[in-house]
Amino acid sequence: LRLGLAALLTGAIGAERELRERSAGLRTYMVVGVGSALFTLVSAYAWSDFIQTGDLRIDPTRIAAQIVTGVGFLGAGAILRQGLSVRGLTTAAGLWAAAAIGMAAAAGFWVAAVATTAIVMLALAPLRMLEGHLVRFGGDLGTLEVHLTHDGTIGPVIDLLAPLGVTIQSIEFEPTEEGRWVRVEVELPSKGEAAKLLGQVAELPAVEGAKWSG
Repeated sequence: LRLGLAALLTGAIGAERELRERSAGLRTYMVVGVGSALFTLVSAYAWSDFIQTGDLRIDPTRIAAQIVTGVGFLGAGAILRQGLSVRGLTTAAGLWAAAAIGMAAAAGFWVAAVATTAIVMLALAPLRMLEGHLVRFGGDLGTLEVHLTHDGTIGPVIDLLAPLGVTIQSIEFEPTEEGRWVRVEVELPSKGEAAKLLGQVAELPAVEGAKWSG
């Protein structure tokens, strides 16, 4: 029953990740949850047959405590760095939460397991949409793609963006035969400034072309 509950709860989170086509989906979350639950059960109940005398005591938390460390290494494999941007943090955090849910279900702490699943589902779905609304309510978030010449650098572009109050989220470089493409994820201080910014960037000597996608 406890293993089944762990599979059901973590599978629900994994299904949401699967629908969004993330690197870790239904099977990964379910296996992490069930594995954590089994480690917890083994830690608590599997050693009673080996006790020969009443003087010997076992600590049921020693094996279960290592789950946190083990899942931490597993989550690190889901984090990818592309240029200056980091992706997969939510997936890693979700796997960490799935392990905790599996442990709670195996320990019989069912109320906490169900409540945590509901909170995680809320954070992954509705709060994601709310986060998008908050971003749109603030500045204008988008990607500025700049085509540099062979000897051009991104320095003049950065120098142009800083006085305008533009917040740089990440920078990615892609070398090509004609030069280099630089993708800069930025947040403009207000709406409607993308066209003006694009014109100023395109006039720089080291820039052969630029485009904006919001």
